[in-house]
Amino acid sequence: MKPDFFKYACGLGLAVVVLLGCSIPAQAQLSGAIFTTLPDGSAVNFNIYASKSDVYLDGGPPPGAPSTAAGLPDGTYVFQVTDPSGKTLLSLDPARCRQFTVLNGNINGVVVTGCQHLTGFDSGRNSVTVQLMPYADTPNNGGEYKAWATPVQNYIDGCTTLGVADPLGTIDCGITGGDFHGFIPSHSKTDNFKARTTTGNREIDTNFVNSTGQNIPFICETWIDTLGVSNTVCATSPQESAKVEDVETGVHHFVIFNQPGCTVGNISIQVPNGPIQYFTGPQTLEVKVPAGFKTGSIEIFVNCNF
Repeated sequence: MKPDFFKYACGLGLAVVVLLGCSIPAQAQLSGAIFTTLPDGSAVNFNIYASKSDVYLDGGPPPGAPSTAAGLPDGTYVFQVTDPSGKTLLSLDPARCRQFTVLNGNINGVVVTGCQHLTGFDSGRNSVTVQLMPYADTPNNGGEYKAWATPVQNYIDGCTTLGVADPLGTIDCGITGGDFHGFIPSHSKTDNFKARTTTGNREIDTNFVNSTGQNIPFICETWIDTLGVSNTVCATSPQESAKVEDVETGVHHFVIFNQPGCTVGNISIQVPNGPIQYFTGPQTLEVKVPAGFKTGSIEIFVNCNF
């Protein structure tokens, strides 16, 4: 549930926004999620794009989440594109060009600055999509990128901490410690994607299963990536797993918790060519993605006792 201070009367429609009269408190913990898609929202978390220009940002409740799931808090956000580690900023325009707004939990427009990004429309989610271009090619050998979004005030605070006088007029605020170009992982949402034609992919799939071994739809987990950014990930439809695709090398954490439809029992993690790990009950799992693991799935099985 959103705190009362997120309920702003911004008066914004599903269009390009000229002025914004609300913001998000810097200490807020974000709900919802961001994910990449095509301009019309027809491929959510498509992840492997033939062209960088095909990649658009969407956001709201995570795909496959229950109807009661919260979306992004209303307000103004800044986005960036980096390599998977977050160390190399790939976005090529100043941050003021990379702003979008959220109303009623979904993206509803971009802030007009004269350099704002192109938009599309996701009729299924009733939300605006925002093109990520322009951004440079990733140095990652697997063709992977990371999209970030953070509340504009958090970005300004992060850049100010790094000594930048004009954060919105700056392309790159720099990087130090846990501040990635003005984006603080604990105040951000991220999504990885690939922008090249390939059949390779590595992912972590969490299967919430019943007593007969069938996947249970609309059960969620919290994924914390290698940078400490947390995102809610849900089973997208009946008989589907909760998927995290194009994962980077390193240690990921998955918070498995009790929720309607799933009281957590036995858990197993199956890494290709590795031993099976076993656990019991709600907990935070540590999943290591080795550099030598180039394609395939790491499978997590959660037995749900109703």
